[in-house]
Amino acid sequence: MPGTRRKHVPLRTCIACYRQRPKRELIRVVHTPEGTIDIDPRGKRPGRGAYLCSDSHCWEVALEQGKLARALRCQVDAEHVASLKAQAASLFAQEPATGLGVGGDAREPVHG
Repeated sequence: MPGTRRKHVPLRTCIACYRQRPKRELIRVVHTPEGTIDIDPRGKRPGRGAYLCSDSHCWEVALEQGKLARALRCQVDAEHVASLKAQAASLFAQEPATGLGVGGDAREPVHG
């Protein structure tokens, strides 16, 4: 149709597996100006953000290997890790199974 434009879909990269996906398919973790680290379900809160797949393996890698701290450019202590794990568990329990991270992309994650 002449005159219609396709909507731009912003892409973001998971900090654990490095797969690019549409922004709405990833979960944003934000380090707010107040110093808290939380999951940002709407993706609009102010602060430095990092994106993760809804795959539990990506969350384990990001939280246990320090990738989240590096992406947010702040210290992520054990209290923050426990809080994020609890928030993620409740978030995943609310969402229907999406299939993200389960065979959706045959590429191996890049470690480095």
